[in-house]
Amino acid sequence: MQKTLQDIAEHIGAELKGEPQLVITAVSPLNKAQKGELSFISDKKYLSHVESSKASALIVNPAIAEQLSGNLLVMKDPYLGYAKAAQIFDTTPRPLQGIASSAIIADTAQLGSNVTIDAHAVIKDGAVIDDNVIIGAGVVIGENASIGENTIIYPNTVIYHAVQIGRDCIIHANVVIGSDGFGYANDQGEWVKIPQVGSVVIGDSVEIGAHTAIDRGALENTIIGTGVKLDNHIHIAHNVVIGDYTAIAGCTAIAGSTTVGKHCTIAGRVSIIGHLKVCDKAHITATTFVNKSITEPGAYSSGTTFQTNKEWHKSAVRFRQLDEMWRKLKQLEKELGQLKDSRDDNDER
Repeated sequence: MQKTLQDIAEHIGAELKGEPQLVITAVSPLNKAQKGELSFISDKKYLSHVESSKASALIVNPAIAEQLSGNLLVMKDPYLGYAKAAQIFDTTPRPLQGIASSAIIADTAQLGSNVTIDAHAVIKDGAVIDDNVIIGAGVVIGENASIGENTIIYPNTVIYHAVQIGRDCIIHANVVIGSDGFGYANDQGEWVKIPQVGSVVIGDSVEIGAHTAIDRGALENTIIGTGVKLDNHIHIAHNVVIGDYTAIAGCTAIAGSTTVGKHCTIAGRVSIIGHLKVCDKAHITATTFVNKSITEPGAYSSGTTFQTNKEWHKSAVRFRQLDEMWRKLKQLEKELGQLKDSRDDNDER
């Protein structure tokens, strides 16, 4: 694909400084870009790499633009500009438009216009597939599920019955949406299954990474808000609510009936226990264990940084000694208090 620098500037909303008709063929990292390719700089510390770069044009912020010449696309957030430019040159393949002969589609399913259904996909009774949806090979869409227009579902994903998915979503391979939540009652040591009669409702412009699982609600729905971005290998339990435009990184798990607010960021391998509330604009760093509600916006952490194995062993020993050290400290405080009281009594005499 080829685009002029002018075309790209208009697409990403940047001011163009340089040759408008310069032809760009790809977006590349600064140190690997070749002639005809576009790169970006978002930090002044990379300015020293510009001279050795072969990139034909750069996306930069106004401060950096003052220190450079050549073909520049100037905007406040170059990284955002890079993201938008990369969309132009996206080479991700899509299935050929149409319905594969090996697809199985129930008579009562409803398909919109320009729907693509790849080989061996299964669309069950009552499912509604809106216009321009792309369904990959081996995907299963359950009874009475609905898929909004322009949504892409990659191969081998399973959408259970009655799940609702909005428009313009991207659901990657091997995702499972709407499987039963982990609900059981204990009867004298035996587990009695609680039917999960809620569903999953997913808003518009949501992206869900590969191998992520989202459980259906026990009574009410599990809800994933508009613009939410979920990484690979995430588990969202039953009745969880994820607010609009929240982003969650890989291997995070959120237990049942927890509500996460809007515009939050949750890093990798975070664990959030059930029945909590996380307010809007909370930012939780990697490996944090959240065991109580977060009520104030801001950054939260609990994971410890790595040490050498030798240092870690020392720290582990000291950790086991904390209770004994605490008891000794309390005893010392008591004895110091007694000495102070005795000294005060002597002074009064």
